[in-house]
Amino acid sequence: MVASEPVRTCVGCRSRAAKRELVRVTVGSDAHGRPAVVPDPQGTAPGRGAHLHPTTECYELAVRKKAFGRALRWSGPGGLESVAVREYVTGPPHAAPHETQTDHQREEGWSSSS
Repeated sequence: MVASEPVRTCVGCRSRAAKRELVRVTVGSDAHGRPAVVPDPQGTAPGRGAHLHPTTECYELAVRKKAFGRALRWSGPGGLESVAVREYVTGPPHAAPHETQTDHQREEGWSSSS
């Protein structure tokens, strides 16, 4: 029997998607040491995580709905900054955490024997 692929819900658009299509976010620290929502693309950070499509639209929906604090069960004073997540989703395209450079090379038709 083949194990099914894990499915998660995006905190922005609330649609379900394969875990590999979403980026995990968790509570970490910003540049000033204050609690903030940070991307965890490898999915290895300790603590509770939430998932988000790596798109500007889903990020903006999550911010507008204040979904990060709710999904991460943040009860600290004030809201959580999410600048690092915004930079992550608006930056250059990111590889899925489980893909290796070799996978990308194969997708692009590159050969390692050049």
